[in-house]
Amino acid sequence: MPTPNLSASRLPASDSDSAAVGVQLDQLSKSFGRFEVLKDVSFAVEPGEIFVLMGPSGSGKSVLLKHLVGLEFPTAGRVTVAGRDASSPHTREEVRMALVFQAGALFNSMSVYDNLALYPREHRIASEAGIREKVMRALQILSLENAVRKMPSELSGGMKKRVAIARALVMEPQLMLYDEPTSELDPVMSATITEIIATLKEQYHVTTIVVSHDRDLALGIADRVGILMGGRLVSLGPPAALRTPSDPRVADFLNPKIDLRNPRFRQLES
Repeated sequence: MPTPNLSASRLPASDSDSAAVGVQLDQLSKSFGRFEVLKDVSFAVEPGEIFVLMGPSGSGKSVLLKHLVGLEFPTAGRVTVAGRDASSPHTREEVRMALVFQAGALFNSMSVYDNLALYPREHRIASEAGIREKVMRALQILSLENAVRKMPSELSGGMKKRVAIARALVMEPQLMLYDEPTSELDPVMSATITEIIATLKEQYHVTTIVVSHDRDLALGIADRVGILMGGRLVSLGPPAALRTPSDPRVADFLNPKIDLRNPRFRQLES
């Protein structure tokens, strides 16, 4: 696998457009019917920070992420991005946010090139020649030039993740959001994606929020880590605190013990 060319020059963007933005959650709660998914979640992410959100499956991480881009609306509380209400469509017009979905969410009927060119074409932010320059620069940064004419079905899992990240870069975002970026990848590709996330944050001065189960990712690149359990934020601090968590629930989540004499699924049955 070629090494991503992260030293390549950045995509053209004005200083105002490329400035990282802050994120604030104030007592965010979300319910679907009687089921309360998020419960009074509050924290702030500083401009330019890498914030990793961890937690067991079903703890509300992905639902929280969708609130940041206005795909979900709070039942109570408020989410702001750059001081603007995240649920307002005007915020998405004024602040560039890019969400890298867990499965990549590439359009299977489009080539890699057309997947990346879709956003600037739809928003008419450049001529076709300008769009080509942006697309090829993003592909160059992630060493994907040879995949430009390939269809998503021809890509490996790791390449799909990198194409999804390249597509986000074409948007020249101020806020990058990743939903389980290393899921279903082998350890080497997981490390590669982790390195890409960290390096792009430095190169683009972009605020980065990552939802992940990957403890190595959190320990390796996070400025701070939050842990959700049962819809509540139960831990918030530097990644070093993950090595010796004081909360037994967090300790069990991060360092689960395998007990063949009393396995977990047996405990769940009782």
